[in-house]
Amino acid sequence: MGTDAYEVATGADALVLVTEWNEFKQLDLSRLKTLMKQPIMVDGRNLYDPVVMHNHGFIYRGMGRGYNGR
Repeated sequence: MGTDAYEVATGADALVLVTEWNEFKQLDLSRLKTLMKQPIMVDGRNLYDPVVMHNHGFIYRGMGRGYNGR
């Protein structure tokens, strides 16, 4: 287990966000993407804007929002 979000994301195929903790609200999305094997995020709290996530190159699923904000 990692000590922060970036360490946890390193080599990950996907991330599932299930908390609204402040440390996860303003992640450096460019950095996060470069650390992951595949830039896939499932956002159970809808913390991120689907358009912003798509523009950063993520495959993004916000609960109840559809696919990539569509």
